[in-house]
Amino acid sequence: HEGLLAGAPRIRSRRLPARAWAESWKRHFRPRLFAGRVLVRPSWSRRRPRPGQVEVVLDPGLSFGTGHHPTTAFCLEQLVRAVDRASERRLSFLDVGTGSGILAIAAVRLGCEPVEAFDFDPEAVRVAKENAQANGVALRVRRFDARRLALRPRRRFEVVAANLQADLLLDVADRLKAQVRPGGRLLLAGILREEFPVVLAAYAEGGWRLVARRSENEWTSGAFVRPPAGPA
Repeated sequence: HEGLLAGAPRIRSRRLPARAWAESWKRHFRPRLFAGRVLVRPSWSRRRPRPGQVEVVLDPGLSFGTGHHPTTAFCLEQLVRAVDRASERRLSFLDVGTGSGILAIAAVRLGCEPVEAFDFDPEAVRVAKENAQANGVALRVRRFDARRLALRPRRRFEVVAANLQADLLLDVADRLKAQVRPGGRLLLAGILREEFPVVLAAYAEGGWRLVARRSENEWTSGAFVRPPAGPA
């Protein structure tokens, strides 16, 4: 066409300092209450929990997990419901792919014991440890690969949360299920809506029941209960 100049396009790029990325989310991170029990707030917020509520003060930096993403929100709300159902009994909790540490810190604040957390990303492990320390909770966070979870673990947990991509959830399905005590709950998130049927099929085997499911935007999350006895 006339007026158009042919030629190779020019692409310009520039390196942004890491601090620009770490600071950019702050404009959008505001206090939020989950299931009426867990208040997640940034350190610069003055909002405080009311009686019966616990708080998580969170500055996640470059790691994933502020509670504002629908997958994290689902896990937080399901964790609260599991704790409330247990009444005064303390639940054990395992956080697979802990990210910022938000779920594990909330679990400690809700009275879960023991609480363990791990992530394969060393940056996430560092930030989760910092967040745990900032919240004054004793939390063991380690770098670990979910593909190395034992099929016959020495300890099983009453609640296990795994906010991972669908392909990894499928790869480690048997290993994740093995971490849950009979009658316990497995919270799965990080799953694209169109991928959920395949994940559901893999995790419903062996008598596991899907007891909660939520779709928001392009994401679908689910909570499963392990049979009281029988196969994993």
